[in-house]
Order: sequence, then structure tokens, then C-alpha cells
Amino acid sequence: MPRHRFSDTRRRIETAATRLFVEKGVAETGVRDIARTVEISEGALYRHFASKEELVWRLFERHYVEFADRLVTLAEGEATARGKLEAMIRGFCQAHDADPTLFRFLLFVQHGQLGKLPAGSPTPVHAVRTVIAQGIASGEIPAQDPHLATALMFGIVLEPVQFAAYGELSSDMRSFADRLAAAVWAALTTV
Repeated sequence: MPRHRFSDTRRRIETAATRLFVEKGVAETGVRDIARTVEISEGALYRHFASKEELVWRLFERHYVEFADRLVTLAEGEATARGKLEAMIRGFCQAHDADPTLFRFLLFVQHGQLGKLPAGSPTPVHAVRTVIAQGIASGEIPAQDPHLATALMFGIVLEPVQFAAYGELSSDMRSFADRLAAAVWAALTTV
């Protein structure tokens, strides 16, 4: 068996685990499955992660916060609430298309992991809600509950990802970006 550097092995563990978690589910994926896929011993895997739960958490936390930061950066490059939201929606689509497995992992495991984030951690929900609240405050978006408006946006943008994950829709989300942006804007401005 070839020898790999510590960081290369860790990356291979994360890649294999992410794929297995999406394909089989977290509960159904064992450490043995991950180790076998990476062609290392279970003991070698435990040198990188204390448990499967830690592996799930580390993958989720790092990528979820990075994605939130990316959305903030995209929004900062635009002047209007509409432009900010369109840039963020394109960011969702690009992130999905760049790595659909990672995107689906974040989507599928978030419910079990969100409560572990420290208070004040950047999240995609907070990033979007901030833009919507600012748009409401400036009058660009009609007065409404920013939490409901954020939920509407996430429903419109993420439900097609769910459909794609289950083979009901093309997984090329970028091709839907303009339509999703138009649907979000219509939902936010029709009150």
C-alpha cells in the first residue's frame, strides 16, 4: 500500500466520507466503510478524527462557514438588494455545480449540526437574511418578516437541489440561476 502524507490522507478521508455520507447516509456509513474506501486501517483513520461524529462535524463546520463567507463576499460586490441576492443565488448554483456531493452533504446534515455552531458563527441563512433585512430597511424590498422572506428564498433555491439529488431534475444548477433569481425576487416583492 502506498504511503501518503498526513494531510493527503486526511483529505482523502474527508472526500471519501463526504461521498459515502451522501450516498448511504451518515447513520448507515461506518468508520470501517470510510477506511476501506481510502485503503487505510480504522486505526489510521482515528489518528485524523476521534470519531465519525467528529468527522461529520469538522466537514460541516468548515465548509458551511466558508460558504457563508463566500456569500457575504458575493453580496458585497453588488450595490442593490436585488443584485446582492442574484449574486448569492448564482453563488449557490456555482457551489453546487463545482461540488454537488459536498453541497448535498451540507444540505443533508445541517439539521443535526447547526445547533453545534458557536453563537455568532457566520451562516448562509444569516448572510441572506442580512441582505433581505437591509433591502427592507432601504425600501427596495416591501416591508415583511425577514425570517419568512429568507425561508422563501431558501425554499426556492434549495428545493431544485433536492430534486436533482434524487434524479428528478438536471444537476446543472447554473442553468437555472436566472429563473431562480427571478422567482426569489417575485416572492420577496409580492406581499
